[in-house]
Amino acid sequence: MVLWFLIATVATAAPRDQGLPGEFDFYVLSLSWSPTFCLTHPGNEQCTGKGYGFVLHGLWPQYARGGWPASCAPQSRLNDEEMDKGAAMFPTRALLKHEWAKHGTCSGLEPLKYLDKTDTALGAVVIPPQLQPFNTPPSLQAREIEDLFRESNPRMGNHGLAVICKGKVLSEVRVCLTKELAFTGCPRSVKSQCRSGDIRIPTQR
Repeated sequence: MVLWFLIATVATAAPRDQGLPGEFDFYVLSLSWSPTFCLTHPGNEQCTGKGYGFVLHGLWPQYARGGWPASCAPQSRLNDEEMDKGAAMFPTRALLKHEWAKHGTCSGLEPLKYLDKTDTALGAVVIPPQLQPFNTPPSLQAREIEDLFRESNPRMGNHGLAVICKGKVLSEVRVCLTKELAFTGCPRSVKSQCRSGDIRIPTQR
């Protein structure tokens, strides 16, 4: 019983080990479906009638064996120039600061270079026209969302992204990229997390 507890504790804690800056295997570009976030955070700055569809959640260093480094030392605050640059990509400055502290510090890059990398990653992924804000069907299956992304990004491959749901509602799409930001296959640790059948795609109000 004690052994099982120790194994469970290690398995739970492992993905959030601090890690060392720059020591990781690939990136995940996480794109959040803003209308779903706004269902539970209606007062957030992101949700004040801006009509977002997919927004940048973050560019996350990941381990091929599973898990990711987080909140790497030394921690540093973004200066005004860095904040202004990041604010052009992230939906809120609060999210920008959080993502830099948790994930950006583990990239091994200075803030401006990490933000340049994030901007390049965003530009590498084409959002399907069927999943643009105010142009979305009320529901799709997760595999249909995957197919739409692959059609719009022919180099992505069959295992290059994961669709994430909250219950039966679309929450995020996560795209796997090499350190050089080329599309790459996702390992088993990055997989779609949606129930079978149709999932709801809320629209911005």
